[in-house]
Amino acid sequence: MYLTDRSAPAGADTERGRRRGLRPKVAPVVLVLGTVSLITDISSEMVTAVLPLYLVTTLGFSPLGFGALDGVYNGVSALVQLTGGHLADRVRNHKLIAGLGYGLSALCKPLLLLTSSIGALGTVLALDRTGKGLRTAPRDAMISLSTPSERQGRAFGIHRAMDTTGAMLGPLAAFLILNAAADGYDAVFGVSACVAVLGVVVLVLFVPGRGQDSRPAGAGGPRDTAPDGADVPQDAPLDTTRPPVRFREALDLLRLPRLRALAGCAALLGLTTVSDAFVYLLLQRRAGLAEEWFPLLPLGTAVVFLLLAVPLGALADRVGRHTVFLAGHLALLTAYALLLWAPATPALPFLVLALHGVFYAATDGVLPAALAATVPEHLRASGLAIVGTSQALARFCCSLGFGAAWTIWGYGPALAGSAVGLLCCAAVAGLVLRPTGGAR
Repeated sequence: MYLTDRSAPAGADTERGRRRGLRPKVAPVVLVLGTVSLITDISSEMVTAVLPLYLVTTLGFSPLGFGALDGVYNGVSALVQLTGGHLADRVRNHKLIAGLGYGLSALCKPLLLLTSSIGALGTVLALDRTGKGLRTAPRDAMISLSTPSERQGRAFGIHRAMDTTGAMLGPLAAFLILNAAADGYDAVFGVSACVAVLGVVVLVLFVPGRGQDSRPAGAGGPRDTAPDGADVPQDAPLDTTRPPVRFREALDLLRLPRLRALAGCAALLGLTTVSDAFVYLLLQRRAGLAEEWFPLLPLGTAVVFLLLAVPLGALADRVGRHTVFLAGHLALLTAYALLLWAPATPALPFLVLALHGVFYAATDGVLPAALAATVPEHLRASGLAIVGTSQALARFCCSLGFGAAWTIWGYGPALAGSAVGLLCCAAVAGLVLRPTGGAR
């Protein structure tokens, strides 16, 4: 792991690299944040891997009840992202707000040991996702502001690959704990809490704080302007004399046509993106997998995500981020088709999980990378939060709707409706996201 040299002046490493005619391929802060995400995702995915089975089989939740909790788990962070992004821009301290988010999520893990009712579980999961909502936009803003605009896709791909390494190790750890411990679920929740605390410690010790960020030449998006209208060089440090960002100023970002298009398309596609938990439950039923193998299903998605996140991020930088983003949704549509119509052969789980991993590798880091050339640097976290919020709210609605449709009509018609909707939404997004000018 690369550690940031906290004793060096801001921009010193970058300046030395420029004098030598070299440029680092990835900023150290990206690697450190990737390490934090790796550790945190081990903790989070340990819980995520067992939660669907725990709720449906152990606690006896119906698909509708599970859909409501899954919607809370994946959607409550939506509104909080706006708060986290705005606060990070307002106080000009992305690390502080991200740290609060990581810390809140870590505090919630032990509470899972004490809850069993739908109300209590919903409250704990909402608090956990509140932490995720607080940290996501500031973390992605730190990545974006430390990376040249032409390498945004690669940087986010590297971060997401490290994050996905944690997502791969988390289900594996849960699988081993469930098979080794007498009270398997309680053991998973307890170990998850300990790992989450370690992620917070790494963030506090090794991620540079306020005033320590440096931006390489060409980093970020549009050039900021000084009060007299002169351009501020791209490699200048963040302007600490700028007045605090007002909430209205952040909302005014919606006047940017490209940001509106990205937020609208993210929401439109999110309305038909079935949550991971439902995909794994459907796959278990269609393939006839034994319950003890269920925690390993997210591992298949994570392996493919890990292998393809960086290559697809770099490809998006070259051929266009909107192209790769839409291609990822077509991979998800193919996975839906296999779940609906493919025979239950031994190859089915591998094919579905591979396509699911391709979907995430082509979309999860590519979407925030597409904002680099659109949102001013001093509002970067707010812009990321607006797009992330639109997507998360849509997926929240999808979880509720899919759970209700499964309860009323069964999983086949529910998934078929999602597949048709995704095809239509992808076609609309393809028209809206066509590049204009220099947009990618």
